[in-house]
Amino acid sequence: DALPICIFFNALLTASGLAATLTGSVQLLDSNSPAVREHHDYSGVAVWLEPVGAHLSAAPLHARMLQKSKTFQPHLLMVTVGSTVDFPNLDPIFHNAFSNYNGQLFDVGLYPPGANRSIRFSRPGIVRVFCNIHSNMSAVIVVLDTPLFGTTRADGRFEIANVPDGEYDLTFFYERATEATLRNASRRITVSGERVSIPVVPISETGYLSIPHKNKYGKDYPP
Repeated sequence: DALPICIFFNALLTASGLAATLTGSVQLLDSNSPAVREHHDYSGVAVWLEPVGAHLSAAPLHARMLQKSKTFQPHLLMVTVGSTVDFPNLDPIFHNAFSNYNGQLFDVGLYPPGANRSIRFSRPGIVRVFCNIHSNMSAVIVVLDTPLFGTTRADGRFEIANVPDGEYDLTFFYERATEATLRNASRRITVSGERVSIPVVPISETGYLSIPHKNKYGKDYPP
């Protein structure tokens, strides 16, 4: 019975035209990153809204995370549950994207330049992506059960459009912040009207430890 209720709820909101744009900004503090500390680059923070006591259905997406110049592009990707992400190899070398964290385990295997592999993400979570060949390659895929999400720009500002009136939990993810810090940054907000703005949200990197990750076999990368 949950699905018909969800469909009715979404249809009611669409018909009523009660949708707003949520705006805000994030300030990153206590960072060791030169981009943050010297250039005040506050990009790379994921932001999303989850309705309280209701559910907004989120259509699956088809996205791409390139492997180019020995980097994953984009570094941060946000998708909905059921989405498929392509991992095209645009480098003249082999790659092997994988994740051995609990967001979703996957291993696309070793594949050559010009080839592509795809993964469907079936449950919400934070998926940390690595390459089994190149230890310096990493990325994050945030898989959500809500269509209301966005990422911060370099100036720290973010915007989430088409938000129906109601009560929401506003949640953040930043890979160089601890879980406790992110819990403290989250808040419950009420959306009403055409435009809603929230005060600046500070997120500190204090307590974050950068630990070298293992390869897909759980072992250290060779020198």
